[in-house]
Amino acid sequence: MRRTGLLMIVAGWLLLAGLIWWVMDGQLEHRDNPNANLANVVDTRDEVVLQRGRDGHYRAPGRINGYPVDFLVDTGATQVAIPLGLARTMALRGGQAFQAQTASGVTLAYATRLDSVSLGGLQAHDVAGTLIANEGADEVLLGMSFLSRFDISIRAGEMTLRTR
Repeated sequence: MRRTGLLMIVAGWLLLAGLIWWVMDGQLEHRDNPNANLANVVDTRDEVVLQRGRDGHYRAPGRINGYPVDFLVDTGATQVAIPLGLARTMALRGGQAFQAQTASGVTLAYATRLDSVSLGGLQAHDVAGTLIANEGADEVLLGMSFLSRFDISIRAGEMTLRTR
């Protein structure tokens, strides 16, 4: 009988610890990417509002050619830049190789065209992209080849993208 009581107490503490971990993990994820809820948006919209993450960046889930990706919005990037490993998974094909200047330095890159890019209900077709040879990366830079098709405003930690 005592053993059963002790097991119940231990199980209760483990359950409580698991619940606390689950809640805290969700809170930290929300702080890093407060726009994670955009992954569930399937209808087209005229406007998307992104919240800035705790690191000062705007991140959001989106799609390239229907494939789900995680975007880092980068108004300093000329094109949508996709890590080569992810591009292979998505079966994207690159053209002629060239050297590209990135925040990490010069790297090998390949030009490509993306049939569709979508972010929270905003969508663009025939978007210029670059496949970047940076191993281990899985975040796609959402650059100006997509962003320039929309009006952009930034105020008080929110980035708003609107159709023209």
